[in-house]
Amino acid sequence: MLQAEPVKKVAEQAVPVSSNSLFHRIRQKLITRGEWQLYLLILPVVIYFIIFNYIPMYGIQIAFKNYSITKTIFEARRVGLDYFERFINSPMFSRLFKNTIILSLYDLLVGFPFPVIFALVLNQTQSKRLVKFSQTVTFAPYFISMVVLVGMMYLFLSPSSGVVNKLIEALGGDPIYFMADAKWFRHIYVLSHVWQRTGYQAIIYFAALTSIDIGLYEAATLDGASKLQKIWYIDLPSITPTVVTMLLLAVGRILNVDTQRTLLMQAPTNLGTSEIFGTYVYKVGLLNNQPSYSTAINLFQTMINLVLLIIVNYTSKKLTEESLW
Repeated sequence: MLQAEPVKKVAEQAVPVSSNSLFHRIRQKLITRGEWQLYLLILPVVIYFIIFNYIPMYGIQIAFKNYSITKTIFEARRVGLDYFERFINSPMFSRLFKNTIILSLYDLLVGFPFPVIFALVLNQTQSKRLVKFSQTVTFAPYFISMVVLVGMMYLFLSPSSGVVNKLIEALGGDPIYFMADAKWFRHIYVLSHVWQRTGYQAIIYFAALTSIDIGLYEAATLDGASKLQKIWYIDLPSITPTVVTMLLLAVGRILNVDTQRTLLMQAPTNLGTSEIFGTYVYKVGLLNNQPSYSTAINLFQTMINLVLLIIVNYTSKKLTEESLW
């Protein structure tokens, strides 16, 4: 009887793994002493997403109801797709869609390559001190508050006392009111975004580059490869999955332009290019007290992002065999 238990364990291990036994092993692994600390570590992140991303989905239904703060969601009268039809037929739809798409694509085309290029250059830099200094200098702007950043932009670009306009006047030009001119809004938005985010976003690609086998570089050096050839034949292929993943995620947020930055940079004279989905939703929902209409606009924006993400993911999977799912 004392030897029955060990024999039973050996017999169970000899049996081929079935779906039930596999599920049992996974369940047992989750509660083992060496694993529960890892799940406890990730628990705050899971709770965060449940509270701030999943529970608020309950309020999406007000996009299909005539909701007001004096009633509960269940008491509100259902109106179906009326708010969606109202928005699509409104004169603001084409303007918002155009401004959001142009600004987002401009930001993606200019801002997305910068962190990749910056990480590739740092990876080929021999001086460790220069690498650390460059990372610190480019990462620091990420911690600047958006309100402070836009305030700095107003000071630097001021037509009367700004450094930029002083330089223009010194070269014989006329001062320009950059922050109030609609044609300058997109350029200032994108350049400020690149300046603030490049160092932060480059960390992901730099981390992927550090996992490359050092033997590949040594072999390339023996073959007489230049730094540019090492980047092209070693670095880029190694970080392609990371680049594709980040690109897919960026396309999935194509209509989610930084609302806070845009709203702070807005002026009555640049609304022709600065009025986007996010700022319009804020004005309609909070300032004009139309929660149902603003929710419908926001839900419409989210659905467009989802459709674009699915299309781009499918295309990427066919062309590069890299995808999110």
